[in-house]
Amino acid sequence: MRLTEDHHDFRSSVRHFVDTVVNPHVDEWEHDGAFPAHDLFPKAAAVGLLGIEYDPAYGGLGADHSFQLVACEELGRLRSAGVGMAIGVQSMMATPSLAELGTDAQKTEFLAPAIAGTAVAAIAVTEPDTGSDVARLRTRARRDGDDWVISGRKTFITNGTQADWICLLARTSDEGGYKGISQILVPTTTPGFSVSRRLTKLGNHASDTAELVFDDVRVPVANTIGEVGRGFQQQMQQFVVERMYAAYVTVGQCDRALEQTRRFALERTVFGGPLASKQYVAFRLAELQAQVDLLRSHNRQTCEARIAGEDITRMASVAKLTAGRLVREVADTCLQFHGGMGYVEETWTSRFFRDARLASIGGGADEVMLQVLARLDGLPA
Repeated sequence: MRLTEDHHDFRSSVRHFVDTVVNPHVDEWEHDGAFPAHDLFPKAAAVGLLGIEYDPAYGGLGADHSFQLVACEELGRLRSAGVGMAIGVQSMMATPSLAELGTDAQKTEFLAPAIAGTAVAAIAVTEPDTGSDVARLRTRARRDGDDWVISGRKTFITNGTQADWICLLARTSDEGGYKGISQILVPTTTPGFSVSRRLTKLGNHASDTAELVFDDVRVPVANTIGEVGRGFQQQMQQFVVERMYAAYVTVGQCDRALEQTRRFALERTVFGGPLASKQYVAFRLAELQAQVDLLRSHNRQTCEARIAGEDITRMASVAKLTAGRLVREVADTCLQFHGGMGYVEETWTSRFFRDARLASIGGGADEVMLQVLARLDGLPA
C-alpha cells in the first residue's frame, strides 16, 4: 500500500497536534495520574482524530482505514502511551460497533458527541474474576419492561473516571458461554453507576484506569447496540479493530524510540569513540529497525485487506502478537544502551519501558493471540 499526498498532509497535521498540543503537557499529566480528556478531546476532534472512518452525518471524516493507520503511527510518537491509548479507546475501541450497527438515535446521542470530543467514551468488558475469558462474564442485564437493569463490576477500564458513556458488554439471558450477551450503551450519569476506585499501574500513568460498579443501573433496552444476544460476536469484531490500533501505534512508538537511541548512540562517547561505532550496538539497532519495518509492511497489508472487506482476524492477531513482543524488545534495548541514565526516572527510556509492557497484556494477551492463531490453524488450543 502506497500513501498519497493526502495521507502525508494528514500525517503532518496529526504530528503537529502531538508535538504542540499534547507532548508539552505529558510530564504534568503523568505526575497527576490522569489527563484532562474533556479539554484535550475537542482539540483531537478538530484534527479529525476521533471519527476518521465514521459517517460525516455524525461529524466523522468518512475516510478509509488507511488514514486510521497513519493517525495511529503518529499517536505512537506521543511521550505518554496512556494518552494515546485513551484516544484509541475513543476512536477504535468503544465506538466501532456503535458506528456500524447503531441506530440513528443512538448515533445522534452517543456517537456524534464522541466524534466531537464533547463526550468521553469507554469500553467495559473485563471483569475482576474473568480476565481474558470474555465468555465467562457475570455482569447481568435483567429485562424489566422496556429497560435493562444492570448489576455487576468491570475493571481495567481506560477513561473510566472521566467517561460520559460506556459501551458495556453484559449477559442478557441465562444462556451460558458466549450466548446471551449484549452490548449496551450506558450513560455514566445513570443512578447506580459508580467508580469504585482508580487503579495505580506500573505504567501508562496519564491514563485513568478504573474499576466500575453497576448497582441496578436502569437504561432503555433501546440502548442495545445491534442485536440482543449477539454482543459477544459484535465485541469480537470490535476487538479486531482494537488490536490493529495496538499494532499501528507500536510502529510509531518503536520508530521514535529507535530514532532517539540512534541519535544518543552517535553523540555518546565511550572508550574513545561514539557508542554507535560499537558493532553490536549498530547491528542491534539496525536489526530492531528491520523488524519494525516488517511489522509496518504487515500492518499496511492488513489495512488493505480491511478496506477490501476481507476477514482480517488472523492478520490482526499476528500483528498484535508481533507488536506486543517487539515493542518490549525495543524498549529494553533502548534502556540498556542508555546505560545507568536509562534507568533514571527523568530519562524517557524508563517511562517507555514501563508503558511498553502493557502491549502484550491489554487488548488480548499474547497467549490469547496464540490461542486464536492455533485454532485458525486447526489445532485444539
